[in-house]
Amino acid sequence: MMLSKEGKDIRLSVLDLAPVVSGSTAATTFANTVELARHTEKLGYRRYWLAEHHNMPGIASAATSILIGHVAAATSSIRVGSGGIMLPNHSPLVIAEQFGTLESLFPGRIDLGLGRAPGTDQMTAQALRRGGRGDGQDFPELLAALRAYFNPPLTEEYRSVRAFPGEGLDIPIWLLGSSGFSARLSAELGLPFAFASHFSPENTIPALTLYRDQFTPSTSLQKPNAMVGLNIIAANTDQEAELLASSMKQSFLNLIRNKPTMLQPPNEHIEQQMSQYERTILEKQLSMSIIGGPETVRTKLQSLIDQTQADELMINTQIYDQQARLRSFEIVADVGM
Repeated sequence: MMLSKEGKDIRLSVLDLAPVVSGSTAATTFANTVELARHTEKLGYRRYWLAEHHNMPGIASAATSILIGHVAAATSSIRVGSGGIMLPNHSPLVIAEQFGTLESLFPGRIDLGLGRAPGTDQMTAQALRRGGRGDGQDFPELLAALRAYFNPPLTEEYRSVRAFPGEGLDIPIWLLGSSGFSARLSAELGLPFAFASHFSPENTIPALTLYRDQFTPSTSLQKPNAMVGLNIIAANTDQEAELLASSMKQSFLNLIRNKPTMLQPPNEHIEQQMSQYERTILEKQLSMSIIGGPETVRTKLQSLIDQTQADELMINTQIYDQQARLRSFEIVADVGM
């Protein structure tokens, strides 16, 4: 039985944080990314998005646009995009040119997901932005400038500086968020919205409700289109999935401790190696994550769809072993498609 929302089949997509596992390298990570992209394309996943992060030893997708091109070149039909590009880190003109180039190389397959957070710590954000604003409050202005490079208004300002390639191309723009800010802006502009439940589960329902309640139809979108990002660790049994998920839990714990590391091997003693304070934070951050065997995954996925009324799910799977990671996406496809 396929997962559904009010009788309509739910689309499944992939979020790849390009994890660097302990003892490995970025080069191996990129090979794993290509393998996963080809694998999920064959399984019928709709999109393959990569996320911008900086100064994190366990994430290799800092040069996000380059990696999108690498994945798109290695696949043939799956949509490839950013989940997301952190727009305040960049000149809107540069992003317009980069994604104009990607869309020209891979027509009809590129998505541009945009976020307003730095994707890193504040010191690194300052190094990226070279003195620019760091609070994200200028995101609406940056977004307006970016959209204008793709579809220039008839003003002298945009006639003198134009994006080639980029101008005139129809590249879907999604706004990403973990709070109400981007939900409200997406609704106001009539754009699709993706919520980051994989690290901010407590804000999921309020943000989605805000987006739907305030949505204004646009030339881009006539009705709300909401995607939910979530963590799924699937295996042949619940017990195996719980052990695999200990790698993801270690990553969250190391972030809580402000000691980000590469993705660690499974650790069956992880529960005994955290304080009650850390356990409380971890449980909160993983409250919408799904860990289990096929039937557990099916039941919890359908429950999440019923709760969020999501139109699409974007799945993040942080597993140390590449073959187990590939298998996890197989199981999700089997229960969801």
